[in-house]
Amino acid sequence: MYTFLTDVNVNELAHALNYSVSDGGISIGSIDILWTLIGAALVFFMQAGFAMVETGFTRAKNAGNIIMKNLMDFCVGTVVFWIIGYGIMFGDSSSVFGGFHFFLDGMLDGGDIVGNGAFTTIIFQTVFCATAATIVSGAMAERTKFSSYLIYSLIISLVIYPISGHWSWGGGWLSDLGFHDFAGSANVHMVGGVAALVGAKILGPRIGKYDKDGKPKAIPGHSLTLGALGVFILWFCWFGFNGASTVSMSGESANLAGSVFMTTNLAAAAATVVTMVFTWAKYGKPDVSMTLNGSLAGLVAITAGCDVVTPAGAAIIGMIAGVSVVIGIEFVDKVLKIDDPVGAVGVHCINGALGTLLTGLFAAVPMADGNADFTGLFYGGSFEFFGVQLLGVVCIIAWVAVTMIIVFKIIKNTVGLRVSPHEEVVGLDIEEHGIESSYADFMPTHTVIENNTEEVEVPVQVIQGGSRDGERKITNVEIICKEERFEKLKERLNAVGVTGITVTRVSGCGVQKGNTKFYRGIPMDITLLPKIKVEVVVSAVPVGKVIEAAKKALYTGNIGDGKIFVYGVENAVKVRTGQEGFDALQGIEE
Repeated sequence: MYTFLTDVNVNELAHALNYSVSDGGISIGSIDILWTLIGAALVFFMQAGFAMVETGFTRAKNAGNIIMKNLMDFCVGTVVFWIIGYGIMFGDSSSVFGGFHFFLDGMLDGGDIVGNGAFTTIIFQTVFCATAATIVSGAMAERTKFSSYLIYSLIISLVIYPISGHWSWGGGWLSDLGFHDFAGSANVHMVGGVAALVGAKILGPRIGKYDKDGKPKAIPGHSLTLGALGVFILWFCWFGFNGASTVSMSGESANLAGSVFMTTNLAAAAATVVTMVFTWAKYGKPDVSMTLNGSLAGLVAITAGCDVVTPAGAAIIGMIAGVSVVIGIEFVDKVLKIDDPVGAVGVHCINGALGTLLTGLFAAVPMADGNADFTGLFYGGSFEFFGVQLLGVVCIIAWVAVTMIIVFKIIKNTVGLRVSPHEEVVGLDIEEHGIESSYADFMPTHTVIENNTEEVEVPVQVIQGGSRDGERKITNVEIICKEERFEKLKERLNAVGVTGITVTRVSGCGVQKGNTKFYRGIPMDITLLPKIKVEVVVSAVPVGKVIEAAKKALYTGNIGDGKIFVYGVENAVKVRTGQEGFDALQGIEE
């Protein structure tokens, strides 16, 4: 099936790959460790993907807070998983609870921590733990106290995730029954998704999310670009998440890794296409943010069975996920009245459970023990395997839901779970972290000038009124227009002698009330459309010429061409020279 180079000395090749040679064969070791470590690095980089998705799907005033939470999820989780979580998950004291092995005591095979690859296993499991924890961040975004979130993050990594993980991955009772979750649809994503559902419910919706009748209102995120970047990062890293879960590139494991890559990619692509088509038919337009969620839903759903399904099975699982994510997000938002800004519950909880159950239907490859009954129902297996999958899903959901209700209730009634209404309105960046904005370069900056060594432009604040400077009237002409007409407007104003303008990007709507649009399936009744506000203060240039120039530049005959407002100006002052009135508006050579 494969063609190998035959004119290479086997011993030299083995040395180059850090293998050992015995009896004419190669004993594989280091390549497996390398493969697993690469996978661990990719799974770690998923933190960046989650940070970008959550930041893009929420408002700019909370971007720094989102980034900080994703950073600390990984850091807090790493420390507590090392101290106790790994021992609880992979100890062997019982089928329910691994055991207390503080600081990995007794988990390193007699202290041979370098030779047995123990550290590779530990770091690989650590990044999976951090992924489960960070899923909750998006669902609880924009209104959670940072200190309270840290407490939650510590507890889920310390005990909640390790215990359910022990049941199926650590040699516990679910693994004994034959429960199959190859890379974590249930153990990672469903665990995080259930915690997100509980946390968002107890926390309550953001201010303004629902009207007095309980009808949801759209609160669009500030950057679909960041959201899309996050999805592409996650998709790329998922090849490590699923593919490196083989934890080996020896023998048939290499072929298995290729199969996993194929099914993972196919499911994600199929889900994305179906979500696009479904939202197109449902909303009249293909919904961008929901389609991005569709990509993630396909990845989550295939994660449980990516090693045992065929490409056709993967595509079907992806298509099911593409529909279920839309229905799930709408159900959570409109029926349960739970505010989940990024769709974490629909993506991770619903499709984590769904993907695990679908493995019981579409698994085409017998499990490792060769038991034919543990293939999927659609491939000749018995109901027993599907029943085990169902049991595992129900038990993990129950464990996480009950424990997280207790955790969030305790946090809420002690240190508090939610920020004050004032903090929520002004943004968590300034209130929780003391930063004006995560986009400082896009805000006005204040420059301190010493000894007049630096020239800067200082905006002059004008006071609008209606009087004259002698016989020379000063007038402010304010023009509201579409962004695409600005360049033409600027040319026209320059042609009539206007030399100074002030331009501001604004949002608003006129009598047309904007166009009816949907955001994540929710109609926005009044849309604030992006506009440009141009202010021109003139005295020598006739106001009539300015107005006529603006009308010629902006007119299309369609609703939304813009408005022109004319105000009288009390005075104008040029700060640099001290000139006032008419003279302050002229470009006088000195």
